[in-house]
Amino acid sequence: MILEKNEMLIPDRILQLLEVEGIDTLFGIPDPCFVAMFALAEQRGWRVIAPHHEQAGGFMADGLYRLTGRPGVIIGNEGPGVANLAPAAIAAAKENIPTIFIAGQRERYFDQQVRRGRFQYTRQPRYFEEAMKFTGVIEHADHVDDIYHEAFRQAFTGKPGPVYIEYPQDFASATYSFGPLKQIPEYRLAHQRADSASLEAAASLLESADQPVLLIGNGVFAARAQEAMNQLATALQCPVITTPGASSRLLGVLEVTAPYATPAANEAIARADVVLAVGTEIGEPVHYGTGRHWSSGRTDRKWIYIERDASAFGVNRPIEVPLVGDLRDVVPQLLSQLQSPRSGHKLQARFPQDYSSLQQEAFEQLAAAVDSAPEGPPIHPAHMALEVSRALPENPVIIRDGGAICLWNMAFNTTASSDIHWCQNFGHLGTGIPHAIGAQLAVGDSRRVVLISGDSAFQFHISELETAVRKNLPIVFIVGCDYAWGLEVKVYNLAFGDEACYTEARWGKQVRFDKIAEAYGAHGEYVERREEIAPAVERALASGLPAVVQIPVNAEINSLEVPGFEEFATWYGDKGYQ
Repeated sequence: MILEKNEMLIPDRILQLLEVEGIDTLFGIPDPCFVAMFALAEQRGWRVIAPHHEQAGGFMADGLYRLTGRPGVIIGNEGPGVANLAPAAIAAAKENIPTIFIAGQRERYFDQQVRRGRFQYTRQPRYFEEAMKFTGVIEHADHVDDIYHEAFRQAFTGKPGPVYIEYPQDFASATYSFGPLKQIPEYRLAHQRADSASLEAAASLLESADQPVLLIGNGVFAARAQEAMNQLATALQCPVITTPGASSRLLGVLEVTAPYATPAANEAIARADVVLAVGTEIGEPVHYGTGRHWSSGRTDRKWIYIERDASAFGVNRPIEVPLVGDLRDVVPQLLSQLQSPRSGHKLQARFPQDYSSLQQEAFEQLAAAVDSAPEGPPIHPAHMALEVSRALPENPVIIRDGGAICLWNMAFNTTASSDIHWCQNFGHLGTGIPHAIGAQLAVGDSRRVVLISGDSAFQFHISELETAVRKNLPIVFIVGCDYAWGLEVKVYNLAFGDEACYTEARWGKQVRFDKIAEAYGAHGEYVERREEIAPAVERALASGLPAVVQIPVNAEINSLEVPGFEEFATWYGDKGYQ
């Protein structure tokens, strides 16, 4: 195609707009609306990743964002391709992930026809409006820049979230003479800083507190703000409590960090007179900061909350000092306020008297629980978690999929990682494999990505093993197999007692994921004894290939003795299960 001076293809302009935001990766199946965009992207040096299902591509984009802080882009072609994006769109909305969903549509000539029975056609935006912060339909080439700028503006203003942009097939080969590219500060806020009066109020409250606590959620890690957060935690010298969604660790303050609902965390909460909450919605998994563990001790404690969405303040609980802004800007601001010589603020270590002993006691109880567990076979799930932990490299990226096996991993994992991700807010099964692919694309050769998954969740997107092989992604997929919907077995047991029939909660034990992996061109391991786990994981890591390690675990123990289930159940409401 010969272009007139200053003209370019519309897909090329879209790629330019995405590049301004630091985006260099496309996920999607190259259907008619997007073959030109895919070819142009590859020519520009982009990574183009075709999943085997659009839903999986959406989860890959999610995994990429959590490790880069830059939004992922997922493509869906008209009709069924776009429909397949729906679960990923809803998950992105619930997880506060600013994924860019780009959809194709039939040419506008056909779109406006009043006809019945049109092939692969539906009015797509209306199905996504509930999940999206913005839906835009490009009707004219002159609208391209404006619609994309509005999409980015909405995705990053206030609480992050997904956006939807659609253009018709005839735009795929259309050209237009566009004006100069705008840079980020020209069309959206690049920074969201807190006001000075609120910063001073927060600093004064933290200085005067007897026993403050720092409550951090997964937003800290998705925003890639670990370094700044580490500095703030070090300066505050107080207990650091991580929400269930933030299984990741601030590696610089491990010795003073306790997961929410553990004995040390509960003691710190009971005695806390000031809470600084960062990167969390203060939602159900932490009982809104009002119920359960917060209802004992100093219930008059005051709250400081760093949150970019001004409408969030006061929803779940009163906030004494709101710090409205992006945590990437506000955390350094607060640290500077606390450390400024002119401010006169002085901080010292303030921990509950028995905080350290409770931490040590928890470690000892963990070790005792592992030592007392029956050896098997089949393998005890606590042994699986511990032995896997022992074999992992330093600071891996750990991805968890849903299910009982992941609760065991949460309880008995001993590997400190600055990135442990899972679909916490939505609880969607099957995100693990695509999340891991997106994560490995994000970190490249600098770190290893390891998935911990149950067998039921693993099968949602098992076809994406081929994607990992095709893209040479050395992910280690570790699958704990109880050959059941493990948590559902637990629910049956609670509902009907020991004689529960477990209708359709169990399935066949003939499945060999290691063989399936080998058929895809990956490395496969099958482990039946505890002492074989660490060597198998080490071989999987050493293979340099995508690798699946299948570990059959004791089904009864995995389902019926799952640790922390009572606490997990309370996430469904502030009163929990009766």
